[in-house]
Amino acid sequence: MQEPVRLILMYGLIPLWILAGLGDWWFHRRQRIEINAGVRESVMHSLMMVQVGVPVLLVLFFEVNALLFAIMIVAVVVHAVTAWVDVRYAVTRRTVPPNEQHMHSLLEMLPITAVVILAAAHWDQFLALFGAGAEPPRLTLTPKRDPLPSSYLIGLFAALGLFVVLPYAEELLRCLRAQAARAKPVAQHT
Repeated sequence: MQEPVRLILMYGLIPLWILAGLGDWWFHRRQRIEINAGVRESVMHSLMMVQVGVPVLLVLFFEVNALLFAIMIVAVVVHAVTAWVDVRYAVTRRTVPPNEQHMHSLLEMLPITAVVILAAAHWDQFLALFGAGAEPPRLTLTPKRDPLPSSYLIGLFAALGLFVVLPYAEELLRCLRAQAARAKPVAQHT
């Protein structure tokens, strides 16, 4: 991969994506989704993280080729549909303020942007996926010839754990607790 593209993805797009996810979580917390949209919305958030997380993990460790482009494109489409279902569900149960909508816009467009940037850097394999271009499509998972630095990967996984996984796990736990509290029968006084 070309060095400028790699740097833009590593130190521009991915940190922005993490910050947008953290911002979205913060808005969910302020909106107290545990008392309105609840577990269903929180589960959709976790599902969307998996939908984009799998292709991101693949790109971090494997050569970008036609197979990865196919996975990324399917993931982006499935993520977009899930995001639409999520917002459609949420707006019937709570207010979704403009700032949260902006976070949603970022979270919807950044995966598409990542695919476009990678397509520009790996144009022949992108075209090969569609039967065009000068190369045959490579449809194997091949470890990166030039792996990302270990220090970067450690820092990235620490950031993902602290700023994505933990906040959204806290959100789901908060929603599950609220759901359990609502399900408890009220003790009758006689």
